[in-house]
Amino acid sequence: MSRPRIFVSRPRLPGSGVELLASRCQVVQWGGDAVPRPEELRRFVRGCDGALLLGNDRVDAALLDAAGDGLRVVALASAGFDAVDQDAARTRSVVVTHTPGVLAESTADIALSLMLMARRRLGTAVDSLRGGGWRSFQMDGYLGLDVHGATLGLVGYGQIARAVARRAAGFGMSVQHHARTRPSDDHSRAVGLEELLRTSDIVSLHVPLTPETAGLIGARELALMKRTATLVNTARGAVVDEPALLTALRTGALHSAGLDVMNDEPRCDPADPLFAEPNLVVLPHIGSATERTRAAMVEQAARNVLAVLGGDAALTPLPGTPATY
Repeated sequence: MSRPRIFVSRPRLPGSGVELLASRCQVVQWGGDAVPRPEELRRFVRGCDGALLLGNDRVDAALLDAAGDGLRVVALASAGFDAVDQDAARTRSVVVTHTPGVLAESTADIALSLMLMARRRLGTAVDSLRGGGWRSFQMDGYLGLDVHGATLGLVGYGQIARAVARRAAGFGMSVQHHARTRPSDDHSRAVGLEELLRTSDIVSLHVPLTPETAGLIGARELALMKRTATLVNTARGAVVDEPALLTALRTGALHSAGLDVMNDEPRCDPADPLFAEPNLVVLPHIGSATERTRAAMVEQAARNVLAVLGGDAALTPLPGTPATY
């Protein structure tokens, strides 16, 4: 009996997940240096029983139809799944999985790092040093704002946000959160969104990208925040209205911001206005980028593929979707 055919959408992935698949399946792996375009994904997935993709690979009706009736499972090495057409997968009885619970701690580290970098103006200080701008010690040089003792507002209170709340305790921060189904607990007090925006020194975003959260933080919401506040986004770029954020920073309506995510990623133009704003720290979507975490994501995706192909329930199917083929 022939082994199942699995498409893997990148040539190099951390850890041993691809090797695990290859031990039981025929693996067809993308070989190009560039990210595969949608039409290339459709061509490679044709005739496959499963696919291991990344979170920015579009899983839509066109891809699922190109694969054919034999496709049983698409496993994302990603916690986010906003690029998945869940209705299209459901109507075609394709199981789609993701990797929640694996990257919460690493991403929480990055959220806290962005708070420190943005509020303490660390990026500006490093740029000045490297550019020869540090001529002498000055009491009013590179002044930022404290993180310790600040009020932290978490928009969303899932695994990553709760990991941030635990870290905030070590900084003596007062933590509050806004989430539809998460009451107050030992680490954070539940409040309404407007109260959170008005009273927080730091607002950190931890919501999935949905029609309801797209543009959640726009000009109106930024105007509610303190002029001394910092906005941090490690969720999805489209949750924030980028032009409104730039306006708030340039006019002094907002002290600073730190982004690990942007609209239309990747962004590589050195003249990008996000990169030129001195009160904005931008990272290239590296929230989960540790060797251990990325390897665990790929391995969990591989185990999801093997579970479904073996007739078992997926370990981590998308919320509200079937776990078995």
